[in-house]
Amino acid sequence: MGISFYKIKKWTNMLRGKSVHHVDQREGQIYSVSEVKGYYNDLTEKITRFGLESDEVPMSTVDSGKQMYFPIEIFQYGLAAYDLYLLNNDESMLKKAIACGKWAIDNQQDNGGWVTFAHKNKDHPYSSMAQGEAMSLLVRLNIATGDNAYLESAEKAKNFMLLPKSDGGVCEYADEDMILYEFTAIPVVLNGWIFSIWGLYDYYLHTGDESTKKALDTTLLSLKRNLPSFDIKYWSKYDAGKNICSPFYHKLHIAQLNVMYNLFGDEIYKEYAEKWEKYQNSFWKPKKAFIKKSLQKIFER
Repeated sequence: MGISFYKIKKWTNMLRGKSVHHVDQREGQIYSVSEVKGYYNDLTEKITRFGLESDEVPMSTVDSGKQMYFPIEIFQYGLAAYDLYLLNNDESMLKKAIACGKWAIDNQQDNGGWVTFAHKNKDHPYSSMAQGEAMSLLVRLNIATGDNAYLESAEKAKNFMLLPKSDGGVCEYADEDMILYEFTAIPVVLNGWIFSIWGLYDYYLHTGDESTKKALDTTLLSLKRNLPSFDIKYWSKYDAGKNICSPFYHKLHIAQLNVMYNLFGDEIYKEYAEKWEKYQNSFWKPKKAFIKKSLQKIFER
C-alpha cells in the first residue's frame, strides 16, 4: 500500500483547509476574455494565507516529506502575487511575482522544460501544467515590465509543451487529438490539462502567434471530445484512469469549466459545470465519492 504518515497528514490538512497546495480556487477575480489580465482561477490565498514576508520563492514539501523547489507551486505563487498586484495596485506583490519569474528563467532547461516530477519518477520529470502555468506567469511579467526575457522564456516553454511524449515532451498526438499531460507516466489529468490550455491561450492572446492558435484549437477540440469520459454519473474523475476526485478537485473542475465557458463559449463546459455542481450539492453523492476516494488513497501505490 502507498499509505504513509506524511500522506495522511497532507490529506487531512487539505480537508481542513490548511494546505497551501489546496487553497480555495474559485474563478479568478479579474480575468478578461479579451486580454491577458488576472489569472483564471483565484490563487490569491497562497499569498494572503500562506505567503512569505520576503520576496523569496516558496519551497514545497512533496509526498515524501522532502523540502524542494517545486515549479508548479512557484508559478502559482507568482500568479497569485500578480493578481494581488492588479487588485490592490501593490508594487510589493509585483516584486514577489518577478522573483518567481526570474526563478523560472534561471531554472528553465535548454529544452524549454522545468524538472517538476523527478522526485516521483525520474524517467518522467516534465509536466504540461508546469509549462502552461509558467507561460501564464511569464506573459504577464512581460506585460508588466516590458522585459522580453520573460517572453523568450515563455516561447521556449510553449515549444517544449508541444513536443510529443515519445520525444521526451508532455504532449500526445493521436488521430485528431492533442492531449496535454500534467504527469506523463499516468493517464491524462483533467485539471492539469485545463491549466496547460490556459498557458497556450495566454501566449496566443499576447502574441497572436498563429501556430499557437492552431495548437490551442486542436487541444480544445480534444478536450471537448474527452470531457464526458471524466463523468461517472455521481462525481468527476481526477484523470482518464480510475481515480476519482477528492472534494477539492471536484470543486476545482467546476470553477475551471465555468471559466472555460466564459473564455470559449462552448456549451459543453457549462453543461458539465452545472452537472458536477448538482453532484456536489447532492446529499449522498459527495459521501459516496469521499468513501471511494478514501479507499483509493489508502490503497494507491
